[in-house]
Amino acid sequence: MNYIGSKYSLLDFLHETISEVTGFKDGNEFIFADLFAGTGAVGASYRKKGCNVISNDIQYYSYVLNRHYIENSVPPDTGLLEYLNSLEGTKGFIYNNYCKGSGSGRNYFTDSNGMKCDAVRSELEKLRKNSEINDDVYFHFLASLINSIDKYANTASVYGAFLKHTKKSADRDFKLELLPVTDGKKGKVYNENISSLIKKISGDVLYLDPPYNSRQYGANYHVLETVARYDNPILHGKTGLRDYKNQKSDFCSQRTVEKAFRNLVSDADFKYIFLSYNNEGLMSLETIREIMSEYGKYHCFTKDYRRFKADKSQNRNIKSDSTVEYLHCLVKI
Repeated sequence: MNYIGSKYSLLDFLHETISEVTGFKDGNEFIFADLFAGTGAVGASYRKKGCNVISNDIQYYSYVLNRHYIENSVPPDTGLLEYLNSLEGTKGFIYNNYCKGSGSGRNYFTDSNGMKCDAVRSELEKLRKNSEINDDVYFHFLASLINSIDKYANTASVYGAFLKHTKKSADRDFKLELLPVTDGKKGKVYNENISSLIKKISGDVLYLDPPYNSRQYGANYHVLETVARYDNPILHGKTGLRDYKNQKSDFCSQRTVEKAFRNLVSDADFKYIFLSYNNEGLMSLETIREIMSEYGKYHCFTKDYRRFKADKSQNRNIKSDSTVEYLHCLVKI
């Protein structure tokens, strides 16, 4: 997925740096925690390396993706895939609220793709309720639906707004594609507030990739949250925003971010803590260094990388095509 903050393109940098600091080698059975997991790229990569992965995100769509990547080991059910792709579209919640033809005024998906999404989503729920598929299969297909439908979204990368005219990629006929199954030990995935979860877990490596600025993920990906939950929420405004007040992150506010980070580092029962952050975040690099240095030996590594592409179209005052990623490292005492 094209996702704000995704570390997919920075995996080599993360792997090399974490190994340098910790001495980790593939096959070492470290307990690796990825607690702002997003689309799961980092956690899944460490599952492949032999780690026992703990994954968490407060967004439910992220929980679904990571529930598949970190806990699933079942082989793909190609028969079920063929069946779901053969379903006729239905006029359900997605069509009625996110498609232009329904009269909602919203143009997130074409009418046919919205109806196909409804058909697949409803059928998955029915199959699970009737015990015709188990939870592993359910989450594999639901994660695949979230990943697939995002490719047909009529947006400029995030769901803060939809495009007036339908772009080419959104006009294609929807097809469900299965996500790969990750090899490795079965991990554990949570859907909790990190400030509560951190007090209940422990391990070797804690990797943190919090939001860097005031953009709340609940607002940017609210449509995917609704596809994941399929809970018929009350929607508000032109963009059909669902209530996300219980998913707001303290890391998205200048007023609360420093305290939230300090508490997180203090409560963490992990020997190594790594924080991904860039040079445009709400916390200054000096603040991060000061907080982490209070708890042990601090290091910092950097990597230049290309900016998330939605920034160029939405934030015209930002001229740079690249930014600097900082990986702050703490060997905790």
